[in-house]
Amino acid sequence: MNAVFHHKNSSPKGLVLRISFNHFSFLLNKLVNEWEKIVVFCTFGFVEFCIHQQHFTTSTAMFNLILFGPPGSGKGTQSEKLMARYSLKHLSTGDLLRSEITRQTPLGMEAKAIMDRGELVPDEVVIGMIQSCMDQVPNVPGFLFDGFPRTAAQAVALDHLLQQKNAPIGVMLALQVGEEELVSRLMKRGETSGRSDDTNEQVIRARIAEYHKKTTAVADHYRQFNKVVDIAGEGSIDEIFDRLCSEIDSRK
Repeated sequence: MNAVFHHKNSSPKGLVLRISFNHFSFLLNKLVNEWEKIVVFCTFGFVEFCIHQQHFTTSTAMFNLILFGPPGSGKGTQSEKLMARYSLKHLSTGDLLRSEITRQTPLGMEAKAIMDRGELVPDEVVIGMIQSCMDQVPNVPGFLFDGFPRTAAQAVALDHLLQQKNAPIGVMLALQVGEEELVSRLMKRGETSGRSDDTNEQVIRARIAEYHKKTTAVADHYRQFNKVVDIAGEGSIDEIFDRLCSEIDSRK
């Protein structure tokens, strides 16, 4: 074909190329996915392309995920690995509460007064803390919500907040581990953890049952949006991590 390319003009909105050729017609078959529009016109043996770019850079949209797993599922280990792989900000409501109270913020003082009365902290206060946390780090690639939301009402409130930020939940990943395996893991952990609730089998089974009771409503909420994925939580740490990453990568 013996074509000669000349860079004629470029700008943030577009790129113009001039292609000269002798006795050959040029057919443009493919452009990279981020190029949106082509205008082709002929002038005395030249074909000039105006390629208007839709995006020159990759998308930087925030990707948020929820990671659930029963006691003994290895959720803490996998959370650390996911945060390192995707540069996610860990968001635990328990940690947020302690931080807000320690720093004596208005939300923290309100939460402390409520807790001192023996009452549960209202969802609107928790959501306010989440919003405050997100506002402090607006440029992170995304958040990993650990153990939150725990109710359908909390899920709706969280969705409303994230919609305002144009950063909805991308996926809810739920680690699935058989009950007998969980009991075995926790009993073994109890030999060294010093936690009394890791050494009593009856207590362990009650904790597992409570987990399933609480997460069912949240899973049902996100399942209607096709955002719930059960991940096999048995195998090596790396095998489980690969399963989690495969699902995240398919949705980003």
